[in-house]
Amino acid sequence: QVQLVESGGGLVQPGGSLRLSCAASGSIFDINAMGWYRQAPGKQRELVAAITSGGSTNYADSVKGRFTISRDNAKNTVYLQMNSLKPEDTAVYYCNAKITIATMLGEDEYDYWGQGTQVTVSS
Repeated sequence: QVQLVESGGGLVQPGGSLRLSCAASGSIFDINAMGWYRQAPGKQRELVAAITSGGSTNYADSVKGRFTISRDNAKNTVYLQMNSLKPEDTAVYYCNAKITIATMLGEDEYDYWGQGTQVTVSS
């Protein structure tokens, strides 16, 4: 069993900052790419930022220069530092990880999701 547990969401004023964390636990052989997605009411889920196991990153244009994704491989944890938050950043943020697990038949990669954490940017 593999779980992704998120923390760090909340209510913040425009211009403020939040830091999201997502820790993976369970029978993990290896963690490959990790990322953060978000879904606002009435909109599709979209990629916010992603990071490979080697540390390469990519960001949605809307968050470049404001958000920073990082990971601690020793802790199986990915972070999203969000600065200069805007009302349009309001959404449920989901952690995603592509995790390899070992089975009797070999190793396979699966997609795992966190439960989501609400981020609300409002004055």
